[in-house]
Amino acid sequence: MSIQVQQLCSKLVTPTYNGDHPPLITQFVPLSVFDRLAEDTCIPLIYAYKPPTPSNTMLEQGLRKALTEYREWAGRFSTDDNGHHVIQLNDKGLRFIEASTDCTLDQAMPFTPSTLLSLNPSFNGVKELALVQLTRFTCGSLVVSFSANHMVAEGVLVSQFLVAWGQACRGLEIDPSPLHDRNIFAPRDPSRVEFDHKSVELTKGKIKEEYISPDNKPTYSRDDVILHKAHFTPEFIAKLKSKAATSSVSGVNRPYSAFESMVAHLWRAITRVRGLTKFQTTEIRISVNGRKRLKPRVPNEYFGNLVLWAYPAAQVKDLLHESLSHTAEIIHEAVMKVNDDYFKSFIDFASYNLQDEDLIPEANRSLSALWPNLEFISWLGFPFNNIDFGVGKPCILMPSFDPLEGLIYLVPSFAGDGGIDVFITLFQQQLALFEEICYSID
Repeated sequence: MSIQVQQLCSKLVTPTYNGDHPPLITQFVPLSVFDRLAEDTCIPLIYAYKPPTPSNTMLEQGLRKALTEYREWAGRFSTDDNGHHVIQLNDKGLRFIEASTDCTLDQAMPFTPSTLLSLNPSFNGVKELALVQLTRFTCGSLVVSFSANHMVAEGVLVSQFLVAWGQACRGLEIDPSPLHDRNIFAPRDPSRVEFDHKSVELTKGKIKEEYISPDNKPTYSRDDVILHKAHFTPEFIAKLKSKAATSSVSGVNRPYSAFESMVAHLWRAITRVRGLTKFQTTEIRISVNGRKRLKPRVPNEYFGNLVLWAYPAAQVKDLLHESLSHTAEIIHEAVMKVNDDYFKSFIDFASYNLQDEDLIPEANRSLSALWPNLEFISWLGFPFNNIDFGVGKPCILMPSFDPLEGLIYLVPSFAGDGGIDVFITLFQQQLALFEEICYSID
């Protein structure tokens, strides 16, 4: 159903310090080469709680305390004396919006695209680096939307901040504390650029239609894009992993992760749904967490972006006629290549003779589809179960709606069965076929 969301209050929330003297407001942190590679836009996250729920006042007070440890969210983008982009830690605050609806949460489920958009504050043209909207339903349920600028940090740190916010609301000390030093990615001397980063990180990072839709463009428009949720049980995932592990050629078992098996299965299913021509090449984009790849390892508490991307590619005929194991191997090999050597090569490449404008990708909101390509965003392994404001874990966790066909989120299921929820943007006209084949392994 269509719901009405009314904004009741909008204000800036700033950190609250225990002492009389907050940190110097002139302090700033530079954006690393990985931050500057991220898109300059806010990424919304939605999660919901059934009653009893914490009051807006408690949530605001906890947020103020959490911001003392995560000051970047309360800062603003600026430039230093050399013209480089920085985050100024001026404590100007993040946007905090209180809203209400005219229905119960159950009546609003499943969320339509228009409902999802109304549960998020608009971030078009805003200077704030993070925005929060608290939307209360007539049944007492609460939906929390947190939108964070991607250049400040990616999903690992966003999830840790939300956990810290919950700790602050429960009167606990924030643990672990974030690590703020963004100067740790120094180029090697002498530098060794061993990979073609210009063709990958710079060219593919710029979302332009000529790169992602070379032929067989979809005939549908942005108005046809929907967000669909598919739930995969642990039993289905286990069967999928078993199927992926068995090579149809050698008969030798090679285990693949749940992520690799799911991505291989969905890549094949969506390729079939799209009806692409057999000699067409389709490519997927997968983020690779550098914290686990760099040596020495960077702690998960590092506050900032630290991802590059793998781009597995295959012809349609191979995806549809070769085995699931074959597709999983393509994915596995592409991800494994984004290793310590690759990250350090990118640091060397980006640290010399590149301006900020060369790295920062511009958002292209005119596109309707990533066709014939896909992007997979994994939230598996993030500590979302620990987002507790004193009333337990959320009952819903999901991305908001972006009318761009071809985005796929893998999220730990909140059904309590240990499964995976997949949120996928696709064209309404192709939903029926996707639902028909997405649970078929053979």
